[in-house]
This record gives sequence, C-alpha cells and structure tokens, in this order.
Amino acid sequence: MSPSRREVREKAMQVLYAYEISQEPIEMLMESIAAEDLGADQDQFRFAQALVYSVLNHRTESDDFIRSKARHWDFDRMATLDRILLRMGIVEFLYFPEIPTKVTINECVEIAKRFSTEKSSRFINGMLDSILSALNQDGKIKKEGRGLINN
Repeated sequence: MSPSRREVREKAMQVLYAYEISQEPIEMLMESIAAEDLGADQDQFRFAQALVYSVLNHRTESDDFIRSKARHWDFDRMATLDRILLRMGIVEFLYFPEIPTKVTINECVEIAKRFSTEKSSRFINGMLDSILSALNQDGKIKKEGRGLINN
C-alpha cells in the first residue's frame, strides 16, 4: 500500500530533524530515512524530496517569518521539531500551489501531536495561522487547482 501524504511529511520531517542534529549530507539522510519506506512509490518519494529541499532552500526566509510572528518566543529556544514543522508549513504555503492551506496547517498540527511536546500542536496552529494571515495580506499565497481558489 502506498504511504499517505502525512506519512511522507513525517519522513520529510525526520530527514530534516536528522540533518539539523547531525549535519550529515542531506542526500545520505534522504536515502537512509525516506527511501527505505518511500522508495517503491516514486511519486511520494519525489514529494518528500521536494519538501525537504524546499525547506532547506528557503530556510532563511521561513525563519524570518517565524521570528516576525514569535514575539514572545526566543527562536533558538523553540523545540527543534516545532521549527522544522513551521518551516515545512511555510514552504507548503508558498511553493506548493496544489496543497490547500488548511491541509498544510492540519498536517503540521497532527504531526506535532505525534512527535513533539504536549503544547506544540497549539503553538504550531497559532503560528501557522498568523503567518498565513500575513502572507495572504501581502498577496503571496497563490493556490490553484481543483477545489482551490486562486488568490
């Protein structure tokens, strides 16, 4: 059976976490963490790759958004997984036009419930909602496809 998109996002998050902690080459981490479980489904593996590389390529931009909305939080003291999930959410908002923003927020919140701290899901939800509002106000959200409104 093909893995769900949530399972693919979880693998992408695990790759990004391993990279954050170890600084091992990302290609090696993709191969050892994601390819083992997703390799048979090339579409899902490509989605995981696209998500991982987009997060890495847009890390500074994402971190700037996080810092701007985390008024009472020290960025460096945030849980590593929370930072990674926020980066994933921001990248999906901006660079994955086929994924509805509500899906992105829900997926990040559910992954936080499973892998992060007890309060993380509410934190992730609030932060992504705030970032999404700012991106919408700036006209940066462009979602197209069946069931999506082109903003």
